[in-house]
Amino acid sequence: MTIRCEIVSQDRTVFVGDVDIVVLPGAAGEMGILPKHAPVLTTLKFGVIKVRKGGKEEVFTVAGGIAEVQPDIITVLADAAENVEEIDVARADAARVRAEEALARGVPSDTDDYLKIEAALRKSNLRLDAARRYRKNNNRSPYSE
Repeated sequence: MTIRCEIVSQDRTVFVGDVDIVVLPGAAGEMGILPKHAPVLTTLKFGVIKVRKGGKEEVFTVAGGIAEVQPDIITVLADAAENVEEIDVARADAARVRAEEALARGVPSDTDDYLKIEAALRKSNLRLDAARRYRKNNNRSPYSE
């Protein structure tokens, strides 16, 4: 028995498929969703979504959003999401450096600017950590030396 999983970000469909289990970074903690799960609506925090089918696992980063769980389908509407295997490590590291440099210059007077910088830093750190931990072909560290 499987459950349909759809992960959609603002700009594209990231994953669609029938799976055995989905593990979500819910606002209240990690949630394991199996087929025939009770209906749930949850917000998502920054973290990873793990999707398993048979012995194969795919991992996706997610930077917030919501998930709707029905007995036969999970729909994730993510603010940003990508497969860990597709992460551009150099780009994520450059984003981390830019955000750290912006914060080192001092706290911006505009709260919105500060929150954007902080979110960019959290997202880049999430992407780098996920690439380091979950990539199948991980011969080198994603952090620049």
